[in-house]
Formats: sequence, C-alpha cells, structure tokens
Amino acid sequence: MNETQLRQQVIDAARQLNSRGLSAGNSGNVSARCGDAMLITPTGIAYEVLRPADIVKLDMGGAVIEGDLKPSSEWHFHSAILAARVEINAVVHTHSRYCTALACTRRGIPAFHYMVAVAGGKDIRCAPYATYGTPALAEHAVAALHERQACLLANHGSIAIGASVAAALALASEIEELAAQYSEVLKIGGERLLSDEQMNEVLNKFASYGQQDQ
Repeated sequence: MNETQLRQQVIDAARQLNSRGLSAGNSGNVSARCGDAMLITPTGIAYEVLRPADIVKLDMGGAVIEGDLKPSSEWHFHSAILAARVEINAVVHTHSRYCTALACTRRGIPAFHYMVAVAGGKDIRCAPYATYGTPALAEHAVAALHERQACLLANHGSIAIGASVAAALALASEIEELAAQYSEVLKIGGERLLSDEQMNEVLNKFASYGQQDQ
C-alpha cells in the first residue's frame, strides 16, 4: 500500500479505539512503520476529524519529518518498540477499562486461560511504572514486550503490537477481553493457573493455528 493508505489505516484504527471500548476520548494512540520512519497519531486532536495529512511522520529518534501537528506524547515507546522489533509494523496503545484496572494494581495477566498465549507467551507482563511520555517508560515497555506481543503498563494502560495495524488493533481487543475475564476470576477467587507445560503445548499449537499462509 502507499503512504496515504497507511495513514488512513492509522486513522481508522484510532477511531475504532472508541467504538471498541478500548479508550475514551483521545486517550489512546496508534503508530505504523513507514520505511525507516514512523507514522503516529497527533496529540490532542479528536480522531473523528483526522485527515491523512494530520498523521505525523517521525524518524525513529522522534524528529518530525512531515506534519504540522505535534505527535502523540507517547512517541518514545512507539519508536523504541519499532526499533527493537524489526518484525513489528504497528503499535496500538489503549487505556481500556480492564487492562488499566489490572495495571493499576500492577498485575499482569497470568496463565488463567489458554488464550493468554495469543500475546505470544505464557503470560502478559505488566511493565513497571514510569511517567507517561518518557524514555524510561519506553525502556520498560520494550522489556515487558520481550518475546511478547502485548503488555500492560503499571498505573497506565496497555500496548499491543503486530505485523500490521489491523493485527495490533485485534490483539488490543483480545487482551482487553482477557483482562475482563481475569478481573472476574479475581472477584470469585481460587484461581487455578495453567502450568508451564500446558502453556507450552498451547504455544506449540498456536504456531500452526489459523490461516498461516495468508
């Protein structure tokens, strides 16, 4: 696809953060790899009014290449993740209700259900707290995403990553549902977690799950 189409994908995903219940107002942000650069939603602009030209193009150091608006304040972790993970092409950050509630207790999501493996591992980690929009938060996020496709951010929200904008957005929805389910488990009490052996079996099955050649 061309760059204008990619910019529109970023806008469409940002708008869906609200419609999917993943973020209220303008609280989330979306980015996509664009060659050696990055496209990211601007800060403080309602997603409903965004046009492709409003998406900010940055180099991986955060310098604006193209755009009149300021980029999301979270550009640090978007660029750090894309730089660290060459196979990843998109980052979706949300303040979704259940992921954020768990993150505010500094809990991750353990192996309470086999679908936790959708994020690439035996659990979904919660990164330590750091002030939003800082290199320190970016460092924590990259570490929490090691061998994972999603993480929570302590007292903040969640991050989902993927090979495409659509994949990252879909994963953001998946982990929010898992967070909701785990929150209900915590209310009931007596959680029974799957073992490492059981989760390894699931991860092996996931390697050939779905339409792998599409």
